[in-house]
Parts: sequence; C-alpha cells; structure tokens
Amino acid sequence: MSELLKNIDARTRLAGTNKLEILLFTLGTDQNTGRRETFGINVFKVREVMRTPAITAAPEMPASVVGMVSLRGALVPVVDLARYVGVGADTPRDIMIVTEYNGHTQGFLVEAVDTILRLDWSQMRVPPDMLTANMGGLVTAVTELPENRLVMLLDVEKVLSETTRYDDSHMFKDIAPIDNGGEHLVLFADDSSVARKQICQTLDVLGVKYISAVNGRRAWEELKLMAAQAEAAGRKVSDTLSLVLTDVEMPEMDGYILTRNIKGDPRFEGVPVVMHSSLSGMSNQQLGKSVGVDEYVPKFEPQRLSQTLRRLISRNVAPVRK
Repeated sequence: MSELLKNIDARTRLAGTNKLEILLFTLGTDQNTGRRETFGINVFKVREVMRTPAITAAPEMPASVVGMVSLRGALVPVVDLARYVGVGADTPRDIMIVTEYNGHTQGFLVEAVDTILRLDWSQMRVPPDMLTANMGGLVTAVTELPENRLVMLLDVEKVLSETTRYDDSHMFKDIAPIDNGGEHLVLFADDSSVARKQICQTLDVLGVKYISAVNGRRAWEELKLMAAQAEAAGRKVSDTLSLVLTDVEMPEMDGYILTRNIKGDPRFEGVPVVMHSSLSGMSNQQLGKSVGVDEYVPKFEPQRLSQTLRRLISRNVAPVRK
C-alpha cells in the first residue's frame, strides 16, 4: 500500500491544470441493496494507507467513531465509514486511510483500496439531487468509469464536522459588521455543504450580500452573466461585485481555473479573488498566487476569513450602486 501513495508529494503539480487524482475504495456490500459502491477521496488529503492498528475505545464518541489509534505519538480518531454512510455491511474493514488537512488528522476504516484514478475535474459532476438526498450530502461529486461503475467523491469536511461534535458558534461572536456591508456583494463557490454553511454564517455576521455556487463552472457562468449585465448598463463588474471567494477542489471546474479565468478577463478588473481551502500548504498557496489569487485563507477560520474580506472589500472595491 505504501507503493500506492509513495509519490503523493509530487502530485501537487496537478493542481492548476484542472486535474485531480482520487484514491478509490469500497466499504463492503450493502445488505440493503446488495451493491458494493465505489467511493473516492482526493489524494491531496491522504497521508497514508495502512493496516488498521489496535483501536482503543473511547467514551462518549459519536456512533460512527469506533475509537482512537496512536500514530507516531499522536491520538487519532477512527471513523468507520460504512457505519457513518449507513452501509449495513458485515465485511471486515481492516484497512485504514489516514487523512490530514486543515490541521486535523483522522483515520477512515474501509473494506479495501483499489487504485489511484487520474481525472480532469471536468469529468466530475455535481451529484443528482436524489443521490445527494440518499447519501445525506456526503458526496460532493460523481464520475463514471468505463465499466459503468459510479465513483462517489467523499466530502471529508462533512465527515469531520459530524463526527467531532464541534461547536463553532464561538468563532463568530467577535466578528463585527462591515460598514455599509449591505452595499457589497460577494460571490463564493464551494462544493462542500459544511463549508458553504460556514461561509454564509461569516458573511451574514459581516452584513454582506452574497451569491453562492456549488462549483467553479457555475460560478463562472454567474460571473459571465454579471459581466454581460454590467456591459449592457455601461458599468464595470466591480461596481456591483466586491469580491470572489473560491474553494480549490470542485467538480467540473476547480478554483485554480476559475481564478485564472477571472484574472485573464479584463471585464473583472478590480475584483479581488480569495482562495479558501482546506489544502492550505505552501505549494497550494504558491499555485494560487501563480494564477493571480489575491489572498489565500485556510478553511474553518471565520475570524481570519472575515478580516481578509473586510480588508479587501474596504480597500479595493467600490460598493454596490443602487
């Protein structure tokens, strides 16, 4: 299994090309449907794949958290993904995918890992509403393999949010509204329902108007519509749009390509772009800067995000004209 991920550090070169690599895995045969579904997780978020070490039970954990393991001296929570997803499988799950992002490390128990699949983000689709409802928002994107096998990309942020029972309400209490915040408009794009909720909370506290999109392609379509309307009115886009906030990983069009499109189009001159991602390493930040992003803010830090938005909106952008 170490061979599977030994070149993981080199994979960061895919970012900025609208490509990704996902590690495919299964959770076992669902006793309710008789199907063995295939899931995927972005390789950027995977630290290692290993045989599951001894798990120590811990009190007062969510039902899907089976306990803790010790990895290099640190205690790491272990989530049984089959139990979390609701797959009634009795297949042993003795493989653990260790994920690390945004300062958090956790282990996911799976039945088996398959291979690493290299794709273009344009091949990843927004999941149908029925699948989103059935999976409780766990899947952020889907793609179909040549053998008619559906691959569902896991929303790691949602798993983390729902298995840690973390109350983040205190993170918003010291954020003050922006002066004339209601005269400013922010467009943000993120495929994670958890991230979108926190962004909305932050913007609501700031008192700023916003439009949301579930991926880069839909954000770009909205931006082109704004540009056409501005042109017809004889105005600049920056007269109505104060800032764009974008995730990195998104189906159909990632944040790097979205940023490159915005910065390469003179119609969006004066509109700052903030990249907002759980992939907050230096290599990812450098890639963001290479496509013209104005700021790079790690996810799940509302205070820092609010400070960045306040500074850029106040400094660079004219308010909405009524």
